[in-house]
Amino acid sequence: MIRRPWLYAATAATCLAGWSTAATAAPLPASNPFAAESTLPYHAPRFDLIKDTDYQPALEQGMAEQAEEMERIANSSEPATFENTISAMERSGRLLDRTLETFSGVYSANTNPVLDKVQEVVGPKLSAHEDSIFLNPKLFARIQYLHARKDTLGLNAEQKQVLDVYYQNFVQAGAQLSDDDKAKLRDLNTRLSKLETVFQQKLLAGTKASALVVSDKARLAGLDAAAITAAQTAATERKLDGKWLLPLQNTTQQPTMETLTDRETRQALFEQSWTRVEKGGDGDTRDTIATIAQLRAQKAALFGYKNYAAYVLADQMAKTPEAVHSFIAQIVPALAAEQKREAADIQKTITKSGASFELKPWDWPYYAAQVRKARLNFDENQVKPYFELNTVLQDGVFFAANSLYGVTFKRRTDIPTYNPDVMVFEVFDKDGSELGLIYFDYFQRDNKNGGAWMSNFVGQSALLGTKPVVYNVANFTKPAQGEPALISFDDVTTMFHEFGHALHGLFAKQTYPIISGTSVARDFVEFPSQFNEHWALNAPVLAHYARHYKTGAPMPENLVALLKKAATFNQGYRLGEVVSAAELDMDWHSLGADAPKQDVDVFEKSALSKMGLETDMVPPRYRSSYFLHIWSNGYSAGYYAYLWTEMLDDDTFAWFEKNGGLTRKNGDRFRDMILSRGHTQDYGPMFRAFYGKDPDIGPMLTFRGLNGSKN
Repeated sequence: MIRRPWLYAATAATCLAGWSTAATAAPLPASNPFAAESTLPYHAPRFDLIKDTDYQPALEQGMAEQAEEMERIANSSEPATFENTISAMERSGRLLDRTLETFSGVYSANTNPVLDKVQEVVGPKLSAHEDSIFLNPKLFARIQYLHARKDTLGLNAEQKQVLDVYYQNFVQAGAQLSDDDKAKLRDLNTRLSKLETVFQQKLLAGTKASALVVSDKARLAGLDAAAITAAQTAATERKLDGKWLLPLQNTTQQPTMETLTDRETRQALFEQSWTRVEKGGDGDTRDTIATIAQLRAQKAALFGYKNYAAYVLADQMAKTPEAVHSFIAQIVPALAAEQKREAADIQKTITKSGASFELKPWDWPYYAAQVRKARLNFDENQVKPYFELNTVLQDGVFFAANSLYGVTFKRRTDIPTYNPDVMVFEVFDKDGSELGLIYFDYFQRDNKNGGAWMSNFVGQSALLGTKPVVYNVANFTKPAQGEPALISFDDVTTMFHEFGHALHGLFAKQTYPIISGTSVARDFVEFPSQFNEHWALNAPVLAHYARHYKTGAPMPENLVALLKKAATFNQGYRLGEVVSAAELDMDWHSLGADAPKQDVDVFEKSALSKMGLETDMVPPRYRSSYFLHIWSNGYSAGYYAYLWTEMLDDDTFAWFEKNGGLTRKNGDRFRDMILSRGHTQDYGPMFRAFYGKDPDIGPMLTFRGLNGSKN
């Protein structure tokens, strides 16, 4: 997943009482680490100097400085040119950018009450600041003037694309609205900005509070010794001595559900996850999200769209909600049949074990694992000793990148970080030149948002003379002191996924920041990351990193074969929970502006029941009330992108397989035609140029094992 700083703050709002983005903030003292560009390599953040109290004044001064820069551009007496308008806008806001990019990274991964307050106070101001730019009629007039004459200005292809993107962004932000509608938009955006921050903070607190606390160790039967020790450590850190604590990940199902043998514990853990922010009181998110959905529909109506999904998809690769529904409809028949088959198999296993209960959602992961073990003789714990985190990273993730693209990595312990768990590596290109930096923050913390993501501390831009500084964040269970970090294959896949995003950022070679690297549509941005997942099971790559953490022995061939078979096992569940979440997202954002405020539980039940899938037993990956992607992380009406881009990445991997697989020639072609292009051209032509035709769903169903083959 990609996280973008401006989406974290909000997506445009009005000026608050007593605040004007054109006003000059208090001068930033030279002692503030953001006052000047960092002197560290690649302008990496000065985490050795930055204090929590440095962010707010730097953000406010950064907004004031950029507002003044934008006013000078808008009010210039010189006729508009690409250089004095577009390039000038791209050069503006340097203080704001470096502060916001750093703040957003730390706020998502290592927050505290001070940073929470900064977000609460500054978020709406950042939104107001965006409005001061996008709704400035003089500024838009200059862009409009240039856009109408773009073919006569002697621009190169990248400059034409940048001009198109600027024009489209301003239109989508409301530049062509009437003054009355602009006022309505400002009001809606202000309210949305506040509500999205409220949702995020409620969710973080609710997820932490809903961790399952266990007083009897026997209730953890089935977990291995390392997991039990980690649960004990987690409880001790919360001053719950003599107890064990299972923290919640952001998904509905929890990883330990596969191995917990005690059904009551599984049910308790599931219910804690399912109701994490549906317990009533101030921490409940349901009223918040119902209001967000209603306000977004009203916002879309201002632009003449029938719903928010249509508004959002206008500049995506899919283009329309109808195209998304049509795409998903191609998946559902095979998926529904597979779910029914899997459910029947699991129910048989339950009955065969001597139990008489009916399959419930807290049973599926556990008994699916039993079916897998019986059918494939495969247990996840068999492979964990071969997946030590640092070995996976350096001998797997890095090895694949070197094999495909020639890049190399060097650990940097002299670069300061925001948490001791964070590792930093310098990245060198195939010719030995410096490419950028990457930070890895893998372990779960109570003050970290759930899930996994990538973003930039510093973006690439030839115009600004900057190289990429990117980061990958995840939520793996931290081992006890002195123990190895043994991870699941799902965690391995996450590492490859997020590193695919990192490569997209590291290989950027654009002149202009606005189209650099991962600054692409949501239904394209997950394409490089999901494509990179394929290398986790590639034979030469797997053989290089899957080695026993004690002996160094390679994973036995029979276990490798089982792991590969297991990768397509239980796809009715694994794909079904994503499809359900995607449809839930689309349904929320298909509400019209005249729709009443929804009862969240009633709406969700109705949305899921009409899908024709086994949603009672296969719940959505994220329930409405804790669907962080769509309520606060910029994936509203966009969660389908994971499925859409899976189609793209499977098509691409099928092309690799037909053309020699893991080779530098293939890697360089993919880098040149996709990974290094940013948003320098439209996505359809970019993909067709690489693949040779429009994307098709066949390879996706094949890789998922849903093309008629049986597990």
